[in-house]
Amino acid sequence: MKEAYYTKETILSQGKVFKNEIIKFHKNKSWKLEPEKTALLILDMQGFFLDKNSHAYVPSAKSIIPKIKDLSSSLLNSGSNIIFTKHINTIENSQNMRTWWRDILTKSNKLSEINKDVLIENSPIIIKSQYDAFYNTDLEKTLLNKGISQIIISGVMTHLCCETTARSAFIRGFDVFFGIDLTATYNRNFHLSSLINLSHGFATPVLCDDIISNLKMHSHN
Repeated sequence: MKEAYYTKETILSQGKVFKNEIIKFHKNKSWKLEPEKTALLILDMQGFFLDKNSHAYVPSAKSIIPKIKDLSSSLLNSGSNIIFTKHINTIENSQNMRTWWRDILTKSNKLSEINKDVLIENSPIIIKSQYDAFYNTDLEKTLLNKGISQIIISGVMTHLCCETTARSAFIRGFDVFFGIDLTATYNRNFHLSSLINLSHGFATPVLCDDIISNLKMHSHN
């Protein structure tokens, strides 16, 4: 069920393969980021999903870290916002998460901390309890207060928290960009299925390098 479809050596080529596979499902309309109105959401890059000893380990997750770091740097230099989420459950707020997975990620678990390689000091961290980062959190309020209308989805897992948050953002009126090589999940099939569905009706699929190029191109205009 689990596979490292992204590795340090393959993420560039595999990302392009995914882009080519989903292009027919997307309108492929032109797009432009407005940095001051853009936020990068970095979802749940916690030890629980990055540690090989965790049962929730995502084999491809560490391979997206350099991409997330590169994009974070470019966006910060362009005046954009970076917002993290951290998934934390209690017995009381876990709802179906506990019955479905028979386990919850609690605050006391040392693997609940966000990976230090991606964490940016003083960036907001939204604590969430469900797949949807907007559900019972201050995320929407935080985005609106910062004048954000465009969001880029990154992190884990592609087909669970990332996809659900992308759909929820679309419904709330945000312009959603979904990172093809900025998100990761258990296997290629889960990843590609999410990209296909989101591309058809919810989000613009983007590669990290395409976003950076877009920022550079429009910064010179």
